[in-house]
Amino acid sequence: MKKKPTIGIFKFTGCAGCQLELLHLEDVFINLLDIVDITYWVMVKRENTEGPWDISLVEGGISTPEEIEEIKEIRKKSKILVAFGDCAVNGCIPSIRNWIPQMEAEQCVYSDTSSIHSTKILGIGEYVKVDMVLKGCPPHRENIIEVIKSSLLNIRPRLRQHPVCMECKLKDNACLIISKNLPCMGPVTSAGCGAICPSLNRICEGCYGPMSNPNTSALADVFRKMGYSEEDIKRKFRKYAGMTPEFRKEAGD
Repeated sequence: MKKKPTIGIFKFTGCAGCQLELLHLEDVFINLLDIVDITYWVMVKRENTEGPWDISLVEGGISTPEEIEEIKEIRKKSKILVAFGDCAVNGCIPSIRNWIPQMEAEQCVYSDTSSIHSTKILGIGEYVKVDMVLKGCPPHRENIIEVIKSSLLNIRPRLRQHPVCMECKLKDNACLIISKNLPCMGPVTSAGCGAICPSLNRICEGCYGPMSNPNTSALADVFRKMGYSEEDIKRKFRKYAGMTPEFRKEAGD
């Protein structure tokens, strides 16, 4: 029998929601196991092997020196390395702490920081070459399937780079900025979620990170005209992707 491609699934600093989303593939997940062999997944498997892997899905950002060494080892053993979810892509919500001094962040939690070895929280691409980026907090199930299929076929995945606004148009959603004067991040955020929040009359919070070539300064000006302060605007851009080059200016130094 032909050997199945091997998959490793790893977690660093994050909530494990991306791995749960993978489990939520349900019937599709069962079919997936017919064509791949998941040889490393500590969250699910009791027995795990140390690679190599054809595909590695890495969840979570990097926040310690030990994790830096570990992600480099995973990279060496992986043919295709996927940044699985926004924490792995750009640090996501945990990266909000990067905007205060490291010492202060540690002292917020620990009375004695002498044994703490922690770093700023960054995506895995800061330390290793990433072959595919799977955005989302967590990624949409269809995008997960697309990345796995594309990896197995050795082709480029079809992932959307346009803004959430395009998905709102396809769903005939009224623009929350125009119709309700709400601070929606949809104009600068990558599509891929199916405009879940705006479809429920909730603003997009930006959890898929920046779209391709976003006009962040124009959206920040719109927020100012709505009456939001500079600190309010900084928090909007820092929430999920403040460390990205696209959002860094509006997130503030």
